[in-house]
Amino acid sequence: MGYIENLRKLVGHQPLVLTGVAVGVINDCGEILLQKRMDGVWGVPGGLVELGESTEDTGRREVLEETGIEIGKLELVTVLSGPEYFVKLMNGDEFYPVTIVYMTKEIKGGELKPDGVESMEVSFFSVNNLPEKLNPLIKNLMKKYM
Repeated sequence: MGYIENLRKLVGHQPLVLTGVAVGVINDCGEILLQKRMDGVWGVPGGLVELGESTEDTGRREVLEETGIEIGKLELVTVLSGPEYFVKLMNGDEFYPVTIVYMTKEIKGGELKPDGVESMEVSFFSVNNLPEKLNPLIKNLMKKYM
């Protein structure tokens, strides 16, 4: 059982501050890697930091787990936090994320494939040909940083 599951046993559904990572992976063609999550919304790979894990290691782990792609060096883009990012999950858990956003162009290998747990589809997209149902946060970040 992971850190967050153990923490939830102690605090129930009450709001927490949780640290997360999101990673924009850019291929040699300048396309961005997006994943279609189980809710049908497209976004970049990412997830929550586990105990003892650096945010960079979290980013690399999440990209590999969710997309099958192994990445290298990460460049810090921005940190997002505040009440506008508040999340209430379907199970009642509430949290305020502090999300560290990275970008990388260093793809080391792997096979592009969804994990079937968090990702139902993964693909690289041109910034001029993005999928419908794209997470608005990702669209705003791409306008600002790409």
